[in-house]
Amino acid sequence: MKIDKSIVAQRTAALQEKQFYSDNGVVKTPLVYSKVLSELCRCNLYFKCENLQNTGSFKVRGATSAMLNLSESDKVKGVITASSGNHGAATAMAAKTLGIPVTIYVPTSISAAKEEKILSCGATLIKVPGVGDNAERQAAADAKEQGLTYISPYNDLNIMAGQGTLAPEILEDLPDVDAIFISVGGGGLISGIGSWMKTRGCDANKNVDIVGCWPENAPAMLECMKAGRIIEVPEKETLSDGTAGGIEEGAITLSVCQDVISATTTVTETEIADAMKSVFEHHHYKVEGAAGVALAGLLKNTSKYKNKNVVVLLCGGNISEDKFNSIVNIRG
Repeated sequence: MKIDKSIVAQRTAALQEKQFYSDNGVVKTPLVYSKVLSELCRCNLYFKCENLQNTGSFKVRGATSAMLNLSESDKVKGVITASSGNHGAATAMAAKTLGIPVTIYVPTSISAAKEEKILSCGATLIKVPGVGDNAERQAAADAKEQGLTYISPYNDLNIMAGQGTLAPEILEDLPDVDAIFISVGGGGLISGIGSWMKTRGCDANKNVDIVGCWPENAPAMLECMKAGRIIEVPEKETLSDGTAGGIEEGAITLSVCQDVISATTTVTETEIADAMKSVFEHHHYKVEGAAGVALAGLLKNTSKYKNKNVVVLLCGGNISEDKFNSIVNIRG
C-alpha cells in the first residue's frame, strides 16, 4: 500500500495541537554537539539524544501518538500490542499516562528486566511461545477477535507521525542541517522524520540527506526496498536487536522509505561496537546497538559530509549493564 509522505507530515503537525508533550509523556530531547567526534569525522556532528527520552527510546513518541488518535470508545476498551522491547515499554507508559487499558504480548524469552519494566506501568502481559513474530501474529489475531485496536510497532500512520515529531525538534535547534543518520528496523522512525523534512521543511531542509543505516547482519527493510516489495530476508544475530526482524506483509512504511531515504549504508558488528564505545568515551552515554548503527554509518561515510552539519540519531539507551560492558570490554 502506497502512502503519500505529506499525509504522514500532516499527522505529525496535528499532534502539536493535542498536548503531545507533557511532564509524564513525551519530552523534547537535547541536540548535543560532539566536539571530538566532529573533529574525527571532519564535520559538525550533533547527537539527537532519544536515549534520554522517557522509557529510554524514541518509541514513546509513536505510542503516544497512536493513543491520542484513538476514538473515545476505543480508549475505553483498550489496546493490544506486541513487543518484548522498546515499543512494549513505550506503549505501556503511554497507556498509563492517558489512562487506557493495554495488553502486551511478548515472547516467553523476554528478559526479567524488560518484563518488570512493562508490568510497572500497569500493563497486562501475555507470554507467547517462540520468537517475537509469533507474539505479533497472536496479538493481531486476538485484537481482531476481541474488537480491540492493535498497535503495530511501525506499520501505522499514527506511529510514523509520532516518530516524525523528532524532525521539527531538530530543525528548531539546527535549521541548517545537511544530513541525518538514522538506524532502520520496520521503517517507522525514518519514515516519520523523512516525511516532515521533505514536505514541511524550508527549501534548504527539503534537500537534507536522510541516510538509512542497517547492520550487515539484519538489513530487512533495505532488501525489501531493493526488491520493491516485502520479502523474507535471512538475518544473523546482531548487536542492533532493536532493528532486527522481518517486515510484515503490506507494511505501509516500505513506500515511504523508498520515497524519503536519500542514501543507505550498512555496517559490521565490529563497527557497531566501536561506535557504541565512542559515544560512551566522549559523552558517557550507554547507548544500545541500534544507536551505534547510526553513528557507525556516519563514520563509514565521512568523506561525503566534510564541513557539513550532520545529526546522528541516538535512538535509544535500553541495554543492560552487563551486555554493554561486555561489548565495550571486547572491543577495548
